[in-house]
Amino acid sequence: MVLMDEPERVRTALSPPRRQILERLREPGSAAQVAAELGLPRQRVGYHFRVLEQAGLIELVEERPRRGCVERIMRASANALLVDPGVLVRDAFTAIADRHAAEHLVDVAAGTVRDVARMSAAAERQGVRLLTFTLEAEVRFGEPGDVHEFTDQLAAAIAQVAARFDRPGGRPYRLVAGGHPAPHPSRPEEPR
Repeated sequence: MVLMDEPERVRTALSPPRRQILERLREPGSAAQVAAELGLPRQRVGYHFRVLEQAGLIELVEERPRRGCVERIMRASANALLVDPGVLVRDAFTAIADRHAAEHLVDVAAGTVRDVARMSAAAERQGVRLLTFTLEAEVRFGEPGDVHEFTDQLAAAIAQVAARFDRPGGRPYRLVAGGHPAPHPSRPEEPR
């Protein structure tokens, strides 16, 4: 997984033909092969290959002599591209510190995505596994005020458990707990 945290690199990867090429290059291929499979002109695909290679999104696997030329076999440099939410909405949410505001949750979640993606890539380069954990639950609140009371009690419980396990000199972990309405099953953009 590669974290896309530069706006120009994101623009490079998001054009429709380049997304198709990146998807195809999960398996190695040449510009001629990809052009034939996608029904695009060979020169156009060659141009996109050069742009994607310069951005570090595809890499050379091998070079093969073919009909008096050298055929370059390329592949995507990562199985997945993760766009840093901060690239899309840079500094839009940082001024809001209300733990009950949707903007604050988005800002914290974006920071979590950014931090974990970077540390995961570094761990992979070192040949080790990044130890993380995820907790998920669904709660049905009867009244809007219950959300605030629940948040206060959850914060107190987390502080108590954290104090029990906190050790000076230990490896620090960041725990992020957030809540949002569960999406409607048939209309994911709308809450239930």
